[in-house]
Amino acid sequence: MFQYIIKRVIQLIPVIIGITFITFMLFLVVPGDPVRVSLGQHPDPALQERIRHELGMDLPWPVRYGKYLWNAVQGDLGKSIETSEPVTKRILEAFPATLKLATSAMIFAVFFGIPAGIVSATRQYSFADNAFMFMALLGVSTPIFVLGLILQLVFIRYLGVIPGVGYGPGGWASFKHLILPTIALGTIPLAMISRMTRSTLLEQMKSDHVRTARSKGVKEIVVVYKHALKNALIPIVTVIGNYFASLMAGAIITEKVFSWPGLGTTMITAIEKRDMPVVMGVVLFMALVFVVTNLIVDISYAYIDPRVRLK
Repeated sequence: MFQYIIKRVIQLIPVIIGITFITFMLFLVVPGDPVRVSLGQHPDPALQERIRHELGMDLPWPVRYGKYLWNAVQGDLGKSIETSEPVTKRILEAFPATLKLATSAMIFAVFFGIPAGIVSATRQYSFADNAFMFMALLGVSTPIFVLGLILQLVFIRYLGVIPGVGYGPGGWASFKHLILPTIALGTIPLAMISRMTRSTLLEQMKSDHVRTARSKGVKEIVVVYKHALKNALIPIVTVIGNYFASLMAGAIITEKVFSWPGLGTTMITAIEKRDMPVVMGVVLFMALVFVVTNLIVDISYAYIDPRVRLK
């Protein structure tokens, strides 16, 4: 198991380096001068050149990338062009809000998705099965920004059961303000988890060990939850982990719709102001979160199914 973990960690190193290189090159070819944009319409040429020199933007790109990579390994992602604040500090300040939103969305998806999949599998082609699968298809097909706007329109404007203010930095900790972003962000994972639970559980219900348990007179609830669901959890855990990583790295649209003060809002604000160090730092941090979460999923997958690490 230890050798498997070391192997997976080593495999992640070139992935992370590739992400940093692609991100660096993308922002290198973006037209316009971010320093000029940050200084306004009529910047002082001398001040502009001084800031470019301090940021190392007057160096050849291989040297700039090498310095950026070396500093990033040490946890230094540079300073914001707009505020001169360390990028790492801004990321760490915004990350708890994104973590809270992604965690609540995943809890919502798992809490409702797995039971819906179990009901659909145990009552195949029934009204409940068709209803759950229709809602899952609808959830997968609805874009997050559309669902978010509909939720705001219904629950804030028409029903008034959730306050429409307080999504800013001072109000995001309120539970009421967490409900709608959680539903909007967790709907697609909920739909996929329910569909995966249904398909894998149906496959396990047709297996030999389940038929053997039934032939011995084991109660149906024990057959489902002890014999079938236990083996069906292996791909479900993979889906949950992958989607959690996606939620952590892809909550940008949800945060923008609900003005949630997380990494997504930080990155969009930086893009609007052409604050490239902040944008690059957030992209790199999100990529690291994604690959580390996937590493944890792979390790848990190997722990659940020993055949994975034996390969």
